[in-house]
Amino acid sequence: MWQVLYDLTDFLWGTPLMILMIGVGLYLTIRSGFFQFLGIPTWWKHTVGEVLHGSKSEDAKQKHEGELKPFQALSTVLAGTVGSGNIAGVAAAIAIGGPGAVFWMWLIALVGMMTKMAEVTLSVAFRKKTPDGEYFGGPMHYMKEGLGKIGKFLAGFYAIALFIEVLADACFVQPNTLATCVNDVFGVPLIITGIIITVLSTIVVLSGGVKKIGDFCGKFVMPMILIYIVACLSVIIANISSIPAAFGMIFKYAFAPAPAVGGFVGSTMTLAMARGASRGIFSNEAGMGTAATVHATAQTDNPAHQGMYGILEVFIDTIIICTLTSLAIVCSGVWSCGDTGVVLTFDAFRSTWGFVGLVILCIAVVLFTYSSYLGFFVEFRTCVEYLFGEKAIKFMKWLFLALPIVSVTLEVEQVWDIADMAVGFIVIPNMIALLLLSPKFFEILKDYRAKLAERK
Repeated sequence: MWQVLYDLTDFLWGTPLMILMIGVGLYLTIRSGFFQFLGIPTWWKHTVGEVLHGSKSEDAKQKHEGELKPFQALSTVLAGTVGSGNIAGVAAAIAIGGPGAVFWMWLIALVGMMTKMAEVTLSVAFRKKTPDGEYFGGPMHYMKEGLGKIGKFLAGFYAIALFIEVLADACFVQPNTLATCVNDVFGVPLIITGIIITVLSTIVVLSGGVKKIGDFCGKFVMPMILIYIVACLSVIIANISSIPAAFGMIFKYAFAPAPAVGGFVGSTMTLAMARGASRGIFSNEAGMGTAATVHATAQTDNPAHQGMYGILEVFIDTIIICTLTSLAIVCSGVWSCGDTGVVLTFDAFRSTWGFVGLVILCIAVVLFTYSSYLGFFVEFRTCVEYLFGEKAIKFMKWLFLALPIVSVTLEVEQVWDIADMAVGFIVIPNMIALLLLSPKFFEILKDYRAKLAERK
């Protein structure tokens, strides 16, 4: 069974899907005038600038439609994206695809910035508000509302695949990584960790739902990202003489087979491309549309305004955090030791800081993966609402809360194969929808940029 799953995953992440993803990302990039690069002053000012000076801005004093403040939405999304994908996923990509996988991760991120902006913008533009004041949006909503009959088919296919992916990522990958980490460092039994995750999550979800999760993530996500960045930099600086060689291997083995070294069995260019791309997308979610379901709940004055937070999100997640994880693993020389997943990242920290480094990384992993698991609840409820109706959420949430107890007992490679397969199935309909709805996205972006120009 697992060999069939593995073969299906490799097929989904073959050359055709790569062409589709990079092609759509390039199309959006070119048609937008390379906005993620040439528009840095604009999107930086209206994202990071507002976070730093939001209380003083006129826009911050206005009341906008939505449940979460823009920064809370960004933090909740980062809670869902900055997790095992950045720590365990990057390590697994290098362990299987070699250092060259990092290059393909970067490429996917650079074009994925515009893909993510389009997803978020369209999700806010086509979101709906329930009589209870809750907001629901995401790819299934912009497919259904914006594409007619074909949109309903794509939306149904996407919603089912997303439901599977959210369960695979949130309820299997995140708890499994967390439990493996705690077991490896402190010897806590896997099942005990699974029970604790379920109990704590039940308390948070029942006590306040989406707003409680947004409040939690808004307070804790950014500080723990900064702590992890500093920790990675310490490993890289300790191995600073290896940085040129590390970049050399990343670029060389992106286009050439990586030979077997130590515990590393070797890799082809295709495998490096597939693993780098899949783990990159799994980490920043550009092309998946999953994070857009959270952004759809944000308080904002314009869909494109919230869309710019999507660009920032990919930049933080992949260009900064995934790159630092990759360099820590490659520069420390542990990439070819034969370990994989979070254990390989542990090896990098252990090589520099010993047990103290393990404790620091373990705390980071626990915080990242647990906040990721919580953040995914917003995407889970959006899926349930679309497939089964709003009333089903109060029953289906128990599936979300109970699965970690099962997932912590599975083998790590089985968990990642399930997640990779699910991601492949949701990317395809979303890419098609983004291409068909791109005129709407460009129209919204053009109008918003014109409004910004009038304010100057």
